[in-house]
Amino acid sequence: MKSLRNSLLDKIFIILAAAAVIVWFYPHQESNRFFYQEGRPWNYAKLIAPFDIPVHADSATILAARDTLDKHFVPIYELNQLIIDTIANNLPASQDRRLRQRLAAELRRLYASGVVDVRTKDEINAGNLPKIRLLDNNVISEMNTSELVSPREAYLYLDSAITDPDLHSYFAHAGLQNLLLPNYTRNEDECRRHYEYDYLTLTADRGIILQGQTIIDKGAIISSQDYTNLHTYEQMLAERNSSEKQSNILMIAGQAAYVLLILGALMLYFFYFCPDIYGNPRALIFIYLMLTVFFLLGIGLNFFVNHGIYIAPMMIVPILVLVFFDGRTALFVLGAETLICAGVTAFALEFIFLQFCAGCAVVYSLRELSRRAQLLRTAIFVALSYLTAYFALELLMNGSFEGITRSMLVFLLINAALTSTAYVLMFLVEKTFGFISVVTLVELADINNPLLMRLSNECPGTFQHSIAVSNLAADAAARIGANVQLVRAGALYHDLGKLANPAFFTENQHGVNPHDALDPERSAAIVISHVPEGLKIAEKGGLPAVIRRFITEHHGKGLAKYFYFTACKKNPDGKVDPAPFTYPGPNPQSRETSVMMMADAVEAASRSLKDHSREDISALVNNIIDTQIADGLHNESTLAFRDVPAIKEAFTKRLMTIYHSRIAYPKKPDAQ
Repeated sequence: MKSLRNSLLDKIFIILAAAAVIVWFYPHQESNRFFYQEGRPWNYAKLIAPFDIPVHADSATILAARDTLDKHFVPIYELNQLIIDTIANNLPASQDRRLRQRLAAELRRLYASGVVDVRTKDEINAGNLPKIRLLDNNVISEMNTSELVSPREAYLYLDSAITDPDLHSYFAHAGLQNLLLPNYTRNEDECRRHYEYDYLTLTADRGIILQGQTIIDKGAIISSQDYTNLHTYEQMLAERNSSEKQSNILMIAGQAAYVLLILGALMLYFFYFCPDIYGNPRALIFIYLMLTVFFLLGIGLNFFVNHGIYIAPMMIVPILVLVFFDGRTALFVLGAETLICAGVTAFALEFIFLQFCAGCAVVYSLRELSRRAQLLRTAIFVALSYLTAYFALELLMNGSFEGITRSMLVFLLINAALTSTAYVLMFLVEKTFGFISVVTLVELADINNPLLMRLSNECPGTFQHSIAVSNLAADAAARIGANVQLVRAGALYHDLGKLANPAFFTENQHGVNPHDALDPERSAAIVISHVPEGLKIAEKGGLPAVIRRFITEHHGKGLAKYFYFTACKKNPDGKVDPAPFTYPGPNPQSRETSVMMMADAVEAASRSLKDHSREDISALVNNIIDTQIADGLHNESTLAFRDVPAIKEAFTKRLMTIYHSRIAYPKKPDAQ
């Protein structure tokens, strides 16, 4: 009970750890916004206004308004009537009072036309200021600037206009160049106020997008006005969220519930339909780690590239699951991965449909994976399925191909190309988690493998026995839905340890049996040693752990019965200790090793049959398998009782095929 509780806690911890990482990187309230660019297509679904949105002037209108104001704005000036009196009062005294009065009169006549500062005069001369606005008692009127002069021009004018020598002499010594000031001065505050008013008038709202109206359609090119409307929408949405105090904690809680439900449903699937995975912590860690890593990859690409999640090679997930487990599980795991990632995409339906189609293509193309080169074909299938699904979606949603974007096509093709990198990941997963792929099993089952070549040359009888056991076990594994390739490869290597002492095993003997000169205990020790010896050879040869289990489990903790019974006959009055005659084990832990144990015993015993009728073969098969079950050798295996009859039937049929009777060829007739 304690072990069961710990196992359940381990699985809960795996789910919570994966969910915590995923939710941490899930987009939250402050980052849940659109990515768009002026002049590019709107790549999200049709956007409907959830509330009234004012239509502000777009950037182009604002720039045009600014340019218009800068070119055509008429500045506001004020007339200072007291300047001329101040200048007149500051004229120097003269012996002839009339000279002072005459000069003051000339100044008043000149100032009546207007004197402005040098900057204003420069603008007038450049043709940029044909008019000014004059503010007088809160009344603004326009006036021409053609007669306005600068203080310097006023001075030069007086210098040339005064012809009376006495008055000119007085003018020359009056120092007017230091007294002349403009009487029309720019009112900067009023200019700024009117400029802003004119600017607001030119950039005033163009109307309103009512609630329920379309802000922008999917695939529409984002104009300057559309860009402004979208920006306004996002600002108003943020303000509403802030004003309504929507809790970011609740959003995170919803995301956590969403992710936990998906990951929990996946674990329930393993519990009900994949007990081998459910009971294997390494398999669970691998699958949930893979889900998390590829989600983070998609999020990372989405962060740096708009819609970058479509570049993430999600099809590697079902490929790896299919290679190490099965196609049904591959589709279910892909479904979980797709649903998790769909929460960060703009078009969840589009994303789910694309991944589903590509996932089906993966399972179809790899249903009989035997060579790594098939992954290239799978990448082509994935590309075709992506493109076909994408075109179908565009026709479904838009009724045309106009919404198809070059960037999305490129993303999907890159995605498909990256799928082929599963080849490298397969190797890494095998080394890291100790799994074994179908491709590796096919390679190991090749009789040209160095270890099998050595077995064939040094132990030909054992090699033929291993091939026969491999065929028997593979038939039975296929009947019960076990891993056929694993059983086939494991059976070929199960007796590898006999390479240490080939002559001590009957299938390699030629008339001389060295056990005749040995006591039963010594003989049993030599025979039993082929298990640890085989493990040493397998480890040195780099065989995977899952193959090495066939070596250690193919006899389990059973007895070397021949030598044990021989010892009992030699000691009829004494009790023989079975320990020296017992294999080190462990007993089979999986259906595959159980099937192989049965096949090993059945194949060896079948060679001693004199009559190979169906009845005799069936009796032999039933006796051997029932004895193993009665001895408890399969108690630790995941083999089900309902599988046993199918295994027996498979063995019986295969042995009948092997030992079928042949017709006698007639003798050559005598020559006539």
